[in-house]
Amino acid sequence: MTYFVTHLECANCFERYDAALLHGLCIKCQKPLWVRYDLDAVRRQFTKQQLAGRDNTMWRYRELLPMRDPTAVITLGETVTPLLPAPRLAAAFGLRELLVKDESRLPTGSFKARGMAMAITRANELGIRRVAAPTAGNAGGAMAAYAARAGMEAYVFMPQDTSVINAKECWLAGAKTYYVNGLINDCGRIVGEGKTHKQWFDLSTLKEPYRIEGKKTMGLELAEQLDWELPDVILYPTGGGTGLIGMWKAFAELEALGWLKSPHKPRMISCQSDGCAPIARAFERGERFAAKFENAATIASGVRVPVAVGDFMILDAVRESGGLAVAVPEERIAPWMKKAISLEGLSICPETAVCLGALESLLASGAVRADERIVVFNTGAAQKYPEAVDEVLPLIDIRQPIDWERI
Repeated sequence: MTYFVTHLECANCFERYDAALLHGLCIKCQKPLWVRYDLDAVRRQFTKQQLAGRDNTMWRYRELLPMRDPTAVITLGETVTPLLPAPRLAAAFGLRELLVKDESRLPTGSFKARGMAMAITRANELGIRRVAAPTAGNAGGAMAAYAARAGMEAYVFMPQDTSVINAKECWLAGAKTYYVNGLINDCGRIVGEGKTHKQWFDLSTLKEPYRIEGKKTMGLELAEQLDWELPDVILYPTGGGTGLIGMWKAFAELEALGWLKSPHKPRMISCQSDGCAPIARAFERGERFAAKFENAATIASGVRVPVAVGDFMILDAVRESGGLAVAVPEERIAPWMKKAISLEGLSICPETAVCLGALESLLASGAVRADERIVVFNTGAAQKYPEAVDEVLPLIDIRQPIDWERI
């Protein structure tokens, strides 16, 4: 396997770091690091046509991924996720075309599998045997599973109101799992403070450089699935933001390689609930860094991130793309979740319902046109969010005659 990584680079001050060594945040400014590649060498030695015949997993893009040793890869079978037409949902919006990239098909039921598979793989290569992360739910479950696969010791810290399913998922995978009577930033503080006491490697969002490289594969897959012609608009639920940032990085790398059919790139729409909208608020104010969102509360737990380490990276990507950062009313999330699933049968999570609420308002304002090709990312499986909906089911009493008129 040819290795094309050249170095790590701070996303803020551009300080360079040796990619062969273990790094967290930039030592100088405490901002996230990018993985950088020799894209000229990739272009000379590899073509997109050579992807044909490779395994249908995220590892098919290995020339654009940071692992050195293919035998060190930690995998649970990270399949290429389907890009599905949603015709009835499109009709409900009055759209020409609406596509859903369904990340719920991945191991552990969410897009977090991509990032954790890559981060644990690099940790494995670098000799790490103990890892820790804060989580709103899905990231912790993914880390616990991949750490178990690698034979690592794992610690997970989650807000006390995190879905019980996520807690059980971490516990079953053998992670030392703790509730915290605070939000995810409080959990992140615990992980940061614990590095000295427990000597674990911090896998918090963007506090290491590799989760974003796993998330990047969403953009690589999308481009290949659309025959290297990118859509007009991508709506993406934004908490820590690695998915949106990673895709924008993927599109830039594909453009540098000359693999895209046109220089056209999608407008990236960062979607949040008005119950936790630091990125949308900073965008509206024209700011590059987001202030902490106080009293954050939303049923879409994946976007309940009041302080994002990569706030400026999210906002840079949104603005460079000509996109927007928007917040939708919290009370619209559950109805959109129900409507989307009942129309298409797709396992739409509440974070994706946030995107659908955003799409509704953007169409009404004219910011998105009905004739555009629109992609929405479904970042997780609905089954992992039992607390997000409050259904009331009628009971049939088998001791009484059935009233068929009421059924």
